[in-house]
Formats: sequence, C-alpha cells, structure tokens
Amino acid sequence: MKKIQIALLTAGVVSFSAGAQAQSKFDGFYGQVGVGYESIQPSFSNSNVTVSGVGTAPIGTSISNANGFAGVVTLGYMTTVTKDFLLGIGAEYMPIAGQKANYSASVGGVSLGNGEYHKENSYNIFISPAIAVGTDGLAYAKVGYTGASVKDSFAGSSATTNYTGYSLGLGYKQIIQGGLYGFAEGNYMSYGNKTNSASSQYAGYTITATNTTSANAYNLLVGIGYKF
Repeated sequence: MKKIQIALLTAGVVSFSAGAQAQSKFDGFYGQVGVGYESIQPSFSNSNVTVSGVGTAPIGTSISNANGFAGVVTLGYMTTVTKDFLLGIGAEYMPIAGQKANYSASVGGVSLGNGEYHKENSYNIFISPAIAVGTDGLAYAKVGYTGASVKDSFAGSSATTNYTGYSLGLGYKQIIQGGLYGFAEGNYMSYGNKTNSASSQYAGYTITATNTTSANAYNLLVGIGYKF
C-alpha cells in the first residue's frame, strides 16, 4: 500500500511540474510585420558660430517634428520560463524612410538658410518579458538598444548622422488561428546627443559652426505575425 501511495504521489508531483512548465502557444520563433504612425521629435542644443579673433554667437534654430507612416519587420524568439511568464529576444528594422520635415537656422536674426531631414535605417534589438493572458493572449514589454540614421540637407549640402539610444515598448498579441496572431504595440525611442562641426575660410577669418542634436521618437503599430 505504501508503495502505491508513493507512486501516486510521485506521479502527482511530475504531473504538476509538467503543467507548470507547459509551453505557451507563443513559445518559439516568430516573425511579424507592423504598420502605423510615427513621430520624430528632434532638438538642437549648444549650437553656435565662432569667428576666429572675433567671437562666438549662438545659432537660433527652428525645427518641425517629422510625423508619418511607420512600417516595421520583426524576428524573434520566446521561451516559457514559468506557467504564465515568458521571456523573449528580438530584432526589428524599419525598411521605409521616415517622413521629411523642415528646419531653419539664423545668427543674430540673420537667416543662414533652410533645410530638411528624415530618419532612415532604423533598427532595434530588444528583450521582451511577457505574461500569458488566458490561453491565446500575451501581454509584453520591450527594453532595447536602438539606432537610426538621420539624413539632412542644408544650404546645398547634405550629411548623414548616426544616432543610438534606448527603447521601451508595451504591447499585446492575440492568437487568430494556429500560429497566426494579431498584435498592437506602442514604442518610445530616445536617441543620445551627437555633436557635429564644420569650418570654412571667409575674408581671412576661420568660421566654425558647431551644433549638438538629439531626438526622441514614438510609434503606434498594429500588425500580424506567425509563431513557427
């Protein structure tokens, strides 16, 4: 009798452990495509013009946000940690360049000219803790390392500046059928400061222009994906 009781107890423990570690429907590799709205909010700081032997004057700037369409392709992997908790990693890329926006610069009220900029080649590498919602849903967060290139043209010249920073996101996935699911998410990106400078000669003077730029961005996405 004791042997039977021990066997039943052992079977119960094994059964409980297997249930606790049961795989989620989102466990494994996945790919997804999302579309939506994105806003880029750049800023200038510590910008000035220095004329050798004369002095330094601040550059006044005015810049518009770049608002428009966003498209994101994502590949990732999720694994079950406990019954209702999963942990994932992923990488995403935005293959379509962002909307163009305008900016202008002046010194002492005298215009230096107008320019335009747009974001391109945006990427994000992230980890994603998630919680199962019922049997077919998944609520998740994202914390990542992000980067992007900003291409601008001003006064007949163009330049590309590469930015990096961090990203945060929240989202929800819902199984539609089999491995097919729909999702909605919001993401925030903060790009760190970049300082650029340029110099030229005019009437025997060396003129140096320096500016420090940074940017914040967010997007709202909906899309479909497939868990392989």
